[in-house]
Amino acid sequence: MRPLSLRLPRKRPHPPPVSPSSDDHDLMAAVAAERVEALRLLHDRHAPWLRARLLRRCADPDLVDDAIQDTFVAIWRGARRYSPQGDDAAAWIWTIAVRRLASALRRPGGRWIAAAFADTALAETGARLASAEDSVLLGVEHGDLGGALARLSPELRAVIQATVLDGLTVREASRLLGIPEGTVKTRLMRAKARLREELA
Repeated sequence: MRPLSLRLPRKRPHPPPVSPSSDDHDLMAAVAAERVEALRLLHDRHAPWLRARLLRRCADPDLVDDAIQDTFVAIWRGARRYSPQGDDAAAWIWTIAVRRLASALRRPGGRWIAAAFADTALAETGARLASAEDSVLLGVEHGDLGGALARLSPELRAVIQATVLDGLTVREASRLLGIPEGTVKTRLMRAKARLREELA
């Protein structure tokens, strides 16, 4: 009889202790190792800007709060898929959050109100909130595209943001922005033409 060989599961490396000064990569590694305190620190760090940014897309704070909660549940479940070599944590978290909010739009009876780029109180005071997502997704620090996007009118930029950056369909962008689908298509064509001119 051949001796029975047992293969013990490989132990995952334990991440270093985490604290408020830990960077996002260390926190993500700790979340992947099921360390609840790391998830709490990530939440404390990212939930405020996520909420501010999502409220510019949806005026229903309850929906936004639900999306943020779903986002951190998804982070807890999917932290092992995060790649510190290629991913920026803020962009990765933003992608999850905007998809969670888009899921609410796709559900029947989703209570979306066009809030993207329409907060006149913020516009009048010039107090629009800059988010980590703006810098990451719009590539402000990475060449001409960021500058070209920044020079678009708010209406054109909102359509680009909703359809290209956030991955919404024309119908979803129409509901989100509170404009007809035809207007979304027209603004998208104008925005792309303007970007082509700028980058030519």
